[in-house]
Amino acid sequence: MMEQTKKPIGITDTILRDAHQSLIATRMTTEDMLPILDAMDRVGYHSAECWGGATYDASIRFLKEDPWHRLKMLKKGLKNTKLQMLLRGQNLLGYRHYADDVVTYFVQKSIANGIDIVRIFDALNDIRNLETSVKATKKEGGHAQIAIAYTLSDYHTLEFYGKLAKDLRDMGADSICIKDMAGLLMPYATPDLVKTLKEASGLPIQVHSHYTSGVASMTYLKAVEAGADYIDTAISAFAMGTAQPATEVMAETFRGTEYDPGLDHDLLAEIAEYFRPMRDEALRTGLLDPKSLAVDIKTLMYQVPGGMLSNLISQLKQQNAESKYYDVLKEIPRVREDLGYPPLVTPTSQIVGTQAVFNILGGERYKLVTKETKALVRGEYGRTPGQIKKEIVEKIIGKEEQITCRPADLLKPELEQLRHEVAAYAQNEEDVLLYAMFPQVALDYFKHREAQESKIDPALAGKKDKTYPV
Repeated sequence: MMEQTKKPIGITDTILRDAHQSLIATRMTTEDMLPILDAMDRVGYHSAECWGGATYDASIRFLKEDPWHRLKMLKKGLKNTKLQMLLRGQNLLGYRHYADDVVTYFVQKSIANGIDIVRIFDALNDIRNLETSVKATKKEGGHAQIAIAYTLSDYHTLEFYGKLAKDLRDMGADSICIKDMAGLLMPYATPDLVKTLKEASGLPIQVHSHYTSGVASMTYLKAVEAGADYIDTAISAFAMGTAQPATEVMAETFRGTEYDPGLDHDLLAEIAEYFRPMRDEALRTGLLDPKSLAVDIKTLMYQVPGGMLSNLISQLKQQNAESKYYDVLKEIPRVREDLGYPPLVTPTSQIVGTQAVFNILGGERYKLVTKETKALVRGEYGRTPGQIKKEIVEKIIGKEEQITCRPADLLKPELEQLRHEVAAYAQNEEDVLLYAMFPQVALDYFKHREAQESKIDPALAGKKDKTYPV
């Protein structure tokens, strides 16, 4: 009998970032994470996804924590495990495009503070919006993993994804991730996609999916059998629902096969046991909504990510219009078609979802138009996969000219100006980057920090004469 060829699958655990972002609104603190890092470091993970995404915003906005300090502490605790972050290309971790000097500096500082793998994506899959961050990652010696935002439309064919994979390889990608943010990738569609990306690029393929539609673990199984190299999972205490399939389940699925990841099962049990009380407490306080743990078939019907569904419900509650929920859900695919079939992921999911709410509650489609919808139609976010309907362009921006160049080409360098603006508060260069992402939220955080350190009234913080070393 021939000996089995081993092709162990790499496991990226998302517990320190996407798992708690998806289930408890990114409220896990650094203090919550530190005691379990030693066990996590000995399991045998390919990487720990632990930074970026919404963690940066939530740290200063809700937890009053410095995300850069968190990154340094995670690096100390995870000495043998690669640290991975999620970066929105030219959007970085904010909600607008930043000038190239800010993007380059942010990537430089992220890697200097401990990040090994930078997963970079653009909401529109416009590769022009990835250029600067990929180049900066490569220059700093980081691993540039480019993520393809996976979605379904007449434009998003295997040929489309194959060409995109070639372009990403030529750009300098070290690996490619299929970013299935809404759980739309079906098990039997997976092998063709994985093989297409592999053949087109020759690069390692990672698969990231959410359990919202109930099929992600089956999708992972088919992906691995088709040649995928890595999968994203979450330790069972914060798995399933709008998060990822459970780490232990996937490890056990492949145990004893050619794909066995070789994870330490006793340590996995210890890690799950550590996080379980946090999940129970989140359920008790309402921070974790049981709906987030359920399969939501509306995801497949309307291609709406789980986080977007909860956001819609919140918007409608504020307007006392919960009865319009299904009308809005039906409107989302129409708006998406009107706007050139953008994948629904931050920030395009918020843009399309909010515009759908306006269309329904306004009584007339595009009677009220958000500034973000105008920016998307204008081309400020980049090139949409499909053509935006001519009548929609005229209705939304009239005769205004659309941007056809890389949007960031229109932005002047801004790093020095940002340094100047935040000089009274910044204690280091990372503070400047905090301010760059979220100016007002960062200022509130700096005042809170100074008040804590000096035991003064937060209203007086930042008033003293201070020269910031550039």
